[in-house]
Amino acid sequence: MTGAGGGPLSGVLIADFGRVLAAPYATMLLADLGADVIKVEHPVTGDDTRAWGPPHAQGEATYYLSVNRNKRSLALDLRDERDLRRATELVRRADVLFENFRPGTMDKYGLGHDRSRELNPGLVYCSVTGFGAGAGAALPGYDLLIQAVGGLMSVTGPAPGKPVKTGAALVDVLTGLHATVGVLAALRHREATGEGQHVQVDLLSCMLSSLVNQSGGYTLAGQVPGILGNRHPSIAPYEVFQAKDRPMVVAVGNDRQFHALCQGLQTPGLAQDPHFATNTDRVAHVDELAELLGKLLSARTATDWFDRLTPLGVPCGPVNDLAQAFDLAEHLGLGPRATVTGPDDEPMDLVANPIGLSSTPPRYERRPPRLGEHTEDITAWLDA
Repeated sequence: MTGAGGGPLSGVLIADFGRVLAAPYATMLLADLGADVIKVEHPVTGDDTRAWGPPHAQGEATYYLSVNRNKRSLALDLRDERDLRRATELVRRADVLFENFRPGTMDKYGLGHDRSRELNPGLVYCSVTGFGAGAGAALPGYDLLIQAVGGLMSVTGPAPGKPVKTGAALVDVLTGLHATVGVLAALRHREATGEGQHVQVDLLSCMLSSLVNQSGGYTLAGQVPGILGNRHPSIAPYEVFQAKDRPMVVAVGNDRQFHALCQGLQTPGLAQDPHFATNTDRVAHVDELAELLGKLLSARTATDWFDRLTPLGVPCGPVNDLAQAFDLAEHLGLGPRATVTGPDDEPMDLVANPIGLSSTPPRYERRPPRLGEHTEDITAWLDA
């Protein structure tokens, strides 16, 4: 028995014991690409995010809906002998298993990595944890906590001493992406050898890796960065300015772009000023530069500047809200929405998978499942 077919991962069966965000995001991306994802949930409570509202759409929490399309829901109580037997059979038949319980939880049910690989030597077993399975196994892996202890908040905020989290659960999303890459690599290895393996990702390590140049500045040069507000530690001007009507961003990455900016601002002499002639000079005199640019940019609206500077090759734009951001993506023909529907449901607009594949694009065949929606069909298959 398989779910909806098609896509580059057609025929790959994923037993998804994950919940909340990091693991479900990863399995949704894989489901969009054709994998048959069976989402295993507790029959009473289901995934925690089913209760994370408002907002709601069609009576369900949009948080849950945002990361669970193209899946089937199998309601099992792992403390029940019959349900545990079915879960074990699912593991035996699966190509991939995802879980993000605290380390040791799956072992209690005989579904840990070692036992699962005995049942299914070709299984790709992906464990997502907060702080790894060693000394940090008992620590709770919440996104906000990782942003704090993982250094992200130390470089994010309006000013030194005022740390701020990101506006979305960025660590969970980045961890889900790393898990997806790891699973795809493990599947490729299995194609070549027939062997499964244990894919392990943790939120803290993914956070440190995703800080890229900030982390690299520390490991390579011993530099501990701090909060710069909307500025960049190595590039200028690269920050938010107040236009006549609303905030806008100028993101100049090289001297050529700075010359173009000065041309658009009708201040060509600014590019010849020894304080601003090179990027290194501009970073050294960033406060002086920001004051000058702020006065100039306040004379026009953000849209005026966008229309004026963009043709000159200057990266800039208004600070959009989400509605404006979706409008922009629609205007550019990026197709940011994915419409799915069920047999008896109204169409539901979700966010499109951003991966473009010319021959096997993402598919949107199933709305996010209701709790236990597919239990009867799947258990009949498992019991056969």
